Amino acid sequence: MARDTELLPEPLPPEPLEVVARWLAEAMRAHTQPNPNSMILATIGAHGAPSARVVLCKEIRPQPGTITFFTNYLSRKGRELAENPRAVAVMHWDALGRQVRLEGAVTQTGAAESDAYFASRTWQSRLGAWASQQSQPIASHAQLVQAYEDAARRFGAPSPLASDVAASAAPPSASPSSAAPLAVIPRPPHWGGYRLWIDAVELWVEGTARLHDRARWQRRLTPFAAASTTPSAAAAPSGFDAGPWSATRLQP
Repeated sequence: MARDTELLPEPLPPEPLEVVARWLAEAMRAHTQPNPNSMILATIGAHGAPSARVVLCKEIRPQPGTITFFTNYLSRKGRELAENPRAVAVMHWDALGRQVRLEGAVTQTGAAESDAYFASRTWQSRLGAWASQQSQPIASHAQLVQAYEDAARRFGAPSPLASDVAASAAPPSASPSSAAPLAVIPRPPHWGGYRLWIDAVELWVEGTARLHDRARWQRRLTPFAAASTTPSAAAAPSGFDAGPWSATRLQP
């Protein structure tokens, strides 16, 4: 059954990412799902096999046209992005009858930005970034627990499991970080942010009698390289200049 959702206007908007930002803000306010900013991120490794997983969109910038997420650089997605720095992200708000597909090139965020976001996470999550070698095999869950306990001792923090027990008995109004220890837990060098520079956007809106509304925008990205202390080395792009969007309405 179609929702009472506004269809895409005619003519199509010239700036699709402003629509995406508005849709995300509306989904966050509606809170019809636990993580309205969740998105499926698809990558392709060196051997051409695709893989996908759910991550959280932490920021969207309609100008210059990027979204940001954070993860372990040594995870499977991190390794695949190092091999092929392109990705596709999909956001789907079923209760609102909307879907977004974003395609583009990926770069790492700067260290200062990664540091700032890492510091905003709960101390248990910061310990987890040190304890878990994401995507790598492990013999047992007990070994993972031991790694968390070892990380806690390393940084002079309480046991994260004991803190979880205490947090579960805390009143609902308590802040997640209210019991944060005084221990300093820095960002691991293998953990940080990525920025998806979007060169293609598809918007989908559920319509009556399955007459859904769908459109695609595309633009050209031109990379600019980061400054390098070794001029002979080819520097990876630190960002992109973007051309104008061209829009096409598609059949659903």
